[in-house]
Amino acid sequence: MTATASQRRASPRTCPVAWAVLAACVAWAPACRDPAPGDPSGTGQDVDLPGVDTRDFTPREKHEFTTYVTQFAAPCSTMAIPVAECVTAKRPCAACLPAAQVIAKAVREGMARDQVEHLYKERFDAATAVAIPVDASPSRGPGNAPVTIVEFADFECLFCQRIAPELDALWDKRKTTVRFVYKFMPLSMHPHGEIAARAAIAAQAQGKFWEMHRLLFANGEHLDDAALQGYATSLGLDLERFRADLQSDATKARLEADRKLGDALKVKGTPTIFINGREYDAKIDIAEWVDGEISAAQPQ
Repeated sequence: MTATASQRRASPRTCPVAWAVLAACVAWAPACRDPAPGDPSGTGQDVDLPGVDTRDFTPREKHEFTTYVTQFAAPCSTMAIPVAECVTAKRPCAACLPAAQVIAKAVREGMARDQVEHLYKERFDAATAVAIPVDASPSRGPGNAPVTIVEFADFECLFCQRIAPELDALWDKRKTTVRFVYKFMPLSMHPHGEIAARAAIAAQAQGKFWEMHRLLFANGEHLDDAALQGYATSLGLDLERFRADLQSDATKARLEADRKLGDALKVKGTPTIFINGREYDAKIDIAEWVDGEISAAQPQ
């Protein structure tokens, strides 16, 4: 995944197949920038933090890293101290070490300060998290899982099709600690997006959503009525009920509710993913993000 939230919000709602190329251009930052302030650690030396590998850093990168971890506030609201102190003092804030690791990765990738600040805020600032109702949406995993992933997707979106196996594998390895929720966001640019979403909802009514979900994403070029009927048959669905549910008021209401929620959350493209209420930023590996959330939820 490679599109940032800011990039998607700046463009019309699209299925961004070329995110990888776009993000590669945007993520590269010129090296012309203001020098970091002197002696950020207050000791005359740059800092080394346990659990954060900075051995390959140049002196400039090490200085930038020190600046950020000694200036950015720890991600736990109860800790009114910098990230570096939180890590070295082993304070009871499990998010501190992942925060320092994210900062190190950002420095290693050559991000400018404003990019690092934005990334840190999006990933760790409690104010960036939003409440996303799950209600009757299809989900898998325990309801009390420490991590909830919510995906807004379109079955005819090529990028959604490509990322689906990765998300399946991510959940399968963490199924006891992650709840995965699907939200329907069929885009008008896709002629079969809505009917495919309706088919998934109809399959959900017969307890076969995830099986249909897998078939639709695996066969994204074949989503016409005949193909959908074939998928329903292969899953052993009651075809008469399936056809009725395709056009039912309940199905229509489900789609409208997800669209309105997506609009309220400023979802502009598919797939858009939220992890514990924060919009996923592809500058961070999604597995690292999820595992950081799992770790932060563990008792200290």
